[in-house]
Amino acid sequence: MTFGFAPSSAASLSTSTSAASATRLLEPAEWAAAGIPLLRNPREVVSGLHSRHRPGPTTAIVAVLDPDERVRASASFTRRQASSDGWVFRNALLAQLRRVIPHDLRLRTPVRTAVLLYCRDGDARWTEEDGAWMWGLRDACTLHGLRCGAYITLTRDGWQVLGEGRGGRRPNADSTPEPFALSEAPPPLPRTGGSASEVMRRAAAR
Repeated sequence: MTFGFAPSSAASLSTSTSAASATRLLEPAEWAAAGIPLLRNPREVVSGLHSRHRPGPTTAIVAVLDPDERVRASASFTRRQASSDGWVFRNALLAQLRRVIPHDLRLRTPVRTAVLLYCRDGDARWTEEDGAWMWGLRDACTLHGLRCGAYITLTRDGWQVLGEGRGGRRPNADSTPEPFALSEAPPPLPRTGGSASEVMRRAAAR
């Protein structure tokens, strides 16, 4: 006859919790296959957020962009938990989004996009922590009626849009933020020409 010890309920719960946490992350291949929209000018977005929030290590910046990639709202916060859990990150991002901008759940198709910039130590290579932030960003966007946009890391080596292979040396985690006016391009000028424009011009001249 063989005797053994059954695992305690606490140990079983701990194991199942760890397994669940491990699934709440996205691998680079999964992220690339998700059809994340590309930023037209990622350095402009990164520089603008860097100038606004001046992030330090473990600082996350979530920003909502309009269809012209202008920042409509943004918020920054410091990661406090030691573990990398996509569910925890999702809740933190969702709380910030709810604080700075109304949801778009009434729309059939999202028109605004949320991007996430995370300042951390290490190099630009993907980590499980990055995978958890990706999972959290995607889920938070779904719950707030937004398109899931780029996930960008900021390290001492520079910035990197994960899953796209685009990046640059400045800004980086140690660089001085650019003057705010230089970090963003001016809004596009209204189009001119055509009969409608001519009528408006004449009306304004009267």
